[in-house]
Amino acid sequence: MSFEELLDALNPYVIGSLKRAIELGKWPNGQALTGAQRRRCGEAVARWEQHNLPPESRVGFVPRKETPCANPRTEGEKLNWV
Repeated sequence: MSFEELLDALNPYVIGSLKRAIELGKWPNGQALTGAQRRRCGEAVARWEQHNLPPESRVGFVPRKETPCANPRTEGEKLNWV
């Protein structure tokens, strides 16, 4: 089975389990994830979400700012060092 075929077989419940394993650093049976397993699970979650969820529902989504480089309320304010 290829990685793409595996991704097609995943569902939201399995993705939730993978996220939980990544967060806790262990599988539901208590066995620790290896670094390679954590990376592979993260890749699977990210790629599954990319194909199945809208951008605002994906892990790591950061909404765009109206003014990307400046905050109009603080622009021009003097900086005081203490």
